[in-house]
Amino acid sequence: MINRYLYILILMFFLESCWFDKTQPNIVYMPDMYYSDAYEPYSDPNFNHNKEIKKIEIPFFSKGKTSSLLPVKGTVSRNHSFSNLIDVKNKGFNDFKNITQNPLYIYNKEKKEISIKKGEKLYQINCSICHGKNGDGNGELVKNEKIFGIPNYKDRDITIGSIYYVVTYGKNNMNSYVSQLNEIDRWRVSEYVMFLKNK
Repeated sequence: MINRYLYILILMFFLESCWFDKTQPNIVYMPDMYYSDAYEPYSDPNFNHNKEIKKIEIPFFSKGKTSSLLPVKGTVSRNHSFSNLIDVKNKGFNDFKNITQNPLYIYNKEKKEISIKKGEKLYQINCSICHGKNGDGNGELVKNEKIFGIPNYKDRDITIGSIYYVVTYGKNNMNSYVSQLNEIDRWRVSEYVMFLKNK
C-alpha cells in the first residue's frame, strides 16, 4: 500500500515538472542569462520577456522604434529590384546570351563611358581576385594556386547578357553575386567585362 502511494507521489512529481508549452517555460532559474537585455537588431528596444519594464531613452532608437538606425538617404535597398530594366522571368542562359545591348543605356540613360568607369571599380573589388585585372584569368587566387580553370574573356563566346546571367545566377565554380551587387551594378560589371574582352 505504501509503495502504491509512493509511486503515485513520484508520478505526480514528474507530471508537475512537465511543461508542454516550450515557448513559455514554467520556471526560469537564471532569467538575466536566459532573457538578455542586449538589443536584437531591428527590434523595439523596450521588448522584454515578463521582466520589469525598463524605459530606455535613447534618442536615435526611440524615433524609429528600432535598435538600429535607418539607412543613409540615397542608398539602395538590397531588396529593391530594378525589374523594369529587362524582363527576366522564365528566361535562361541562352535567352540572356541573345542580349547584346546594355539596358542601362535605354532605361537609365547612362552613358557607356560612365557605365564602364563605374563597372571597372566594381570589377576590381569583386572580380579581379579570380579573373585578373585584365580579364585574362590570372587573378591573385590563380597565381597562388588556390583556384584553377578561370577563363580568359578573349577566348570565350560571351555577350553582355550572358555575363549578366552568370554574375546573377552563377555558373560552374562561380557563385551568384546578387548579395554583393544590385541589378544596375551587375550590368555595369558586365559592360566592363565586355570592354576587357574587346580591348
